Amino acid sequence: MAYCYLFGPVNSRRLGRSLGVDLVPPKVCTLDCVYCESGRTTRHTGARDEYVPTAAVLAELDAFLGTRPELDYVTFSGAGEPTLHRGLGTVIAHLKARHPQYRVALITNGTLLGDPAVRREVCPCDLIVPSLDAATDAVMATVNRPVPGCTAAGLIDALVALRGEYRGQLWLEIFIVPGVNDTDAELAALAAAAARIRPDRIQLNALDRPAPDAWVRAADRDRLAVIARHFTGPVDVIARHHATASGSGTVTAAAVLEILRRRPSTAADLAHGLQGSAADLDRLLVELERRGLIRPETRDGLTFFHCR
Repeated sequence: MAYCYLFGPVNSRRLGRSLGVDLVPPKVCTLDCVYCESGRTTRHTGARDEYVPTAAVLAELDAFLGTRPELDYVTFSGAGEPTLHRGLGTVIAHLKARHPQYRVALITNGTLLGDPAVRREVCPCDLIVPSLDAATDAVMATVNRPVPGCTAAGLIDALVALRGEYRGQLWLEIFIVPGVNDTDAELAALAAAAARIRPDRIQLNALDRPAPDAWVRAADRDRLAVIARHFTGPVDVIARHHATASGSGTVTAAAVLEILRRRPSTAADLAHGLQGSAADLDRLLVELERRGLIRPETRDGLTFFHCR
């Protein structure tokens, strides 16, 4: 079966082996973040809609999960903001009813969580990972470039409200853009916001794949360790992850392209997530590049592959 709305499994730095569920076309989002691995936002909106056919998503999930794959999570992520899809709650409820053996994660920018209906839809998830990259509007405008009406204070209030209603794991992700949101003043404001939100963990993230804005650079691990001291509670420093491939399964061109349409990846990332052999995947990547379907880009000593 060819999948349109599922991708991977992918090797996630935080979630292990994760099956991605993409509920919006690339790239529909409320933000246009300077670091986003999915590239620039092409439809900048805060309007919820039926962006993909929900029934088709359910059918793909039943087909894939019916094979009982080994997964750490089924994860709503992909090329845009998943809470924009108004069928999100239906898909979550379906997973919990039909495939309860799988943990469900939501990776979200949090901008729609101010809506009580959206919060009710996502509360059955086992894990929610919202982002908070700025505690002031000036920094939010530089890093996240939100739709009109979206403010840092509003996002923080929405996450506080979610924490009051949600009983699963809440991990707050903060993406550090050196020179922008790592000043003492902004870090103090972020720490105060995090204290209000009370996440189970804070995860400091840094650039790991090519950014759409070339000026964005990665925060090094030593700097992230210093930044971590501004926050209380468990803080994870997410360093660059080098995946290793140990699988022996068959990797198809369609599976590789489904991942690369949503995120640039190294050969090791692809082999690890798809549980294929590194040698077979290398041959496939050479063939896809020869056919003009993908292109390599080397940055910081790593080669990432993109769809053309």
